[in-house]
Amino acid sequence: MGNCCATPSTPSAKPKGKNKKANPFPAKDGEKNANGHGNKLQVLSDPTGHNISAHYDLGRELGRGEFGVTYLCTDTNTGEKFACKSISKKKLRTAVDIEDVRREVQIMKHLPNHPNVVRLKDTYEDDQAVHIVMELCEGGELFDRIVARGHYTERAAAVVMRTIVEVVQACHKHGVMHRDLKPENFLFANKKESSPLKAIDFGLSITFKPGDLFNEIVGSPYYMAPEVLKRNYGPEVDVWSAGVILYILLCGIPPFWAETEQGVAQAIIRSVIDFRRDPWPRVSENAKDLVRKMLNPDPKRRLTAQEVLDHPWLQNAKKAPNVPLGETVKARLKQFSVMNKLKKRALRVIAEHLSVEEVAGIKEAFDMMDVEKRGKINLEELRSGLQKLGQQIPEADLQILMEAAGVQDDGALNYGEFVAVSIHLKRMANDEHLHKAFAFFDQNQSGFIEIEELRAVLLNDEETNSEDVVNAIMHDVDTDKDGRISYEEFAAMMKAGTDWRKASRQYSRERFNSLSLKLFREGSLKLTS
Repeated sequence: MGNCCATPSTPSAKPKGKNKKANPFPAKDGEKNANGHGNKLQVLSDPTGHNISAHYDLGRELGRGEFGVTYLCTDTNTGEKFACKSISKKKLRTAVDIEDVRREVQIMKHLPNHPNVVRLKDTYEDDQAVHIVMELCEGGELFDRIVARGHYTERAAAVVMRTIVEVVQACHKHGVMHRDLKPENFLFANKKESSPLKAIDFGLSITFKPGDLFNEIVGSPYYMAPEVLKRNYGPEVDVWSAGVILYILLCGIPPFWAETEQGVAQAIIRSVIDFRRDPWPRVSENAKDLVRKMLNPDPKRRLTAQEVLDHPWLQNAKKAPNVPLGETVKARLKQFSVMNKLKKRALRVIAEHLSVEEVAGIKEAFDMMDVEKRGKINLEELRSGLQKLGQQIPEADLQILMEAAGVQDDGALNYGEFVAVSIHLKRMANDEHLHKAFAFFDQNQSGFIEIEELRAVLLNDEETNSEDVVNAIMHDVDTDKDGRISYEEFAAMMKAGTDWRKASRQYSRERFNSLSLKLFREGSLKLTS
């Protein structure tokens, strides 16, 4: 499962020799999980074993998300390096969560070896967690590699797209529908320029037979095909998602975008593709033709994976135009692949400028939740504390709030970050807070945030110290295009909807299921025959 967000015990230095790293998910007496039977839940039918420590040494953390943590792990016999995704059973709260893990392992076992699909090595299951040992990919994400290159062209996009569609074709040939194709689910195997690109996440994949149709709404909103929202779809959805990726590769922004989830869904249903803005006038007609045919809203008329590979643009990928697509596209891709640092920084500023009375109440709540008096709280403590205060926040929203506040490396919130979460919970209702944050950025008190002020604010952020990213953020927030950010534009950004790259799988399912029903009631969607 791709995104994991558990809170493991604080990682210590990497153990040596026979002193293995402790299980990152220690059990507590009396805990129950999705089946209500304490720690007796059995997720996998035939794991490689039950004691991962007997064969692998878990090292540093590589990433985390909704259900667990991914570690660097080493085969103790051969010294070979792998990635181990450790999924906490405590986080598998529903039968759907359990089935996702079970199905992911089954599908990875089912797929034959492919140079562009991450290879499953072993699986282990103990009372606390499921451990999936896979091929290690340490070459970075797709967009980051593109941005790091000095020269990005249509030809480079064609090479990437051929690889992605070859993965789709291989999956479909073996009766597997991916259902969650997006740039984040492709990593380079290593840092070499010749490194293969690999598909890494099959957590939402499902097996199918020709003619099978599905109605479960899954996937990531930007990449969802219209028939997913209509709850009547087959493997054609993967070609649509690949078409969305191709559009982004060529211009740096998604084809169907809006500030709200309903807006995103309606843009997908309308399926209007914009080829007017830069750099589309410089993009070849062949490339645009392929985008149109992959994003045909009628799945029966959409190209199959094989037809995409047979398209002239991919057949002649090495002859595709080698003219740079421009710095604008690279800047958009960079901005698309990092959190909106301006929004995050603004939340911290607001936290520092809250009134004494408000801070006193928040500090009291923090002290109540920090039962171990560590000066920080984890997700479990936050959830429990909010329940005691009478605030019922959905689990998925809690995880989004934790991520939006910028949690520490150990997945816990310090007091400042907790204040930021508290502000989120207030839904930014108090505009006075926004005025104070805006004034902090507007250093010369001109009534606008100029690009020099934006640059100064973001200077110390490692991921946003690039001039391209500063320009891209200004481009997105400055909606009237006067070269500066007004208070109204700043407030609109702060109040805008979910950052979809950080939305949890559960959140996406719930929100888009209810949205689909709403659109059916309103008549925006019609059941397909």
